[in-house]
Amino acid sequence: MFKRLIIAIILLGLIVGGIVWFKFFRDGMIAQYITGQVPPPVPVSAETVEAVTWEPGIDAVGTSVSAQGVDLAIESGGLVREILFAGNDSITKGQKLVQIDDDSEKASLAAAQAALTVAIAEAKRANTLSERGVGAVTTVESAEAQVESARAQVAQVQTSLDSKQLTAPFAGEIGIPQIEVGQYVTVGTIYATLQDLSRMRVDFAVPEQQIANLKLGGAVTVTSEVGDFSAGGTIIAVEPRVDPNSRLVSVRAEVENTKGRLFPGQFLRVRIALPKEEGVIAVPQTAVSSTLYGDSLYVIRPGEAADELKVEQVFVTLGRRSGGRIEVVKGLAAGDQIVTSGQNRLTPGSKVKIDNSVALDAPAGE
Repeated sequence: MFKRLIIAIILLGLIVGGIVWFKFFRDGMIAQYITGQVPPPVPVSAETVEAVTWEPGIDAVGTSVSAQGVDLAIESGGLVREILFAGNDSITKGQKLVQIDDDSEKASLAAAQAALTVAIAEAKRANTLSERGVGAVTTVESAEAQVESARAQVAQVQTSLDSKQLTAPFAGEIGIPQIEVGQYVTVGTIYATLQDLSRMRVDFAVPEQQIANLKLGGAVTVTSEVGDFSAGGTIIAVEPRVDPNSRLVSVRAEVENTKGRLFPGQFLRVRIALPKEEGVIAVPQTAVSSTLYGDSLYVIRPGEAADELKVEQVFVTLGRRSGGRIEVVKGLAAGDQIVTSGQNRLTPGSKVKIDNSVALDAPAGE
């Protein structure tokens, strides 16, 4: 009985020991296999850094405004008798647009002109009597005053009559009529908008730090996200104060609108061109990775083998932005080869292979 117990313990020990040995053997073989595996190089796109001619500028967003544009309003109330334009008509300066009922004013003008005629006749009669010595001087003066009063009355009624006929203050394109024939309108009622679209102005604002770069006559470029519109212009005015709330200064530029593709109120992107600078290091913005530790790029370095490449993470100091590029003030030198896309799969020391046939990790839509 005792021998059987001893034999059972020995067999159990052999079985347990074999299981433990097999586990350690298996783990060792797996670790050896994994250690022997070399990860393949990560495909990335790359670019060699070069000193370029930098074209700095000030970017802003603005709103288009016509050089001449007004909402036309009724000068004198009454019934609308005629509307002499249609929407989007090309209007000339002084062209008659709307006729308000003026029968009452015409009657008043006729009465005033008749009174003037009577006053002139009375004045002539008084002058004749005075020359013959049978009229008093005061009578002549009173008659002449009546003539001037009658003329003033005629002018006043004529002005009231003219206000019933609405004309264009300048040439341009007129909008949709806001009134109807037979409608009773009051003073100040807007009846249409008139815009001169041949020349357009753009109002925008820039940070106060850029005030020194704003000069009258400076070149600007405006682009619209609608219709692929682009045009050049010049700065015509700079507000001589900074908004204390936004710390922005207002600027106005003027651009040509020869094709009539730009309309008042449109959203525009504005760029003010600044003098070019030589020898600036600039890289694609997609090459820069920003973290809590700072801004960095991956620079491609030779590996241990002859045909091997690896990357080094280099922290840099960034400067100005222009289009899709950003200035590198410190950390890179001309001739360095940097990763421009694919860096989201890299860690310092990773092996890479350059493949510029495909823009890896490109933003959607590009």
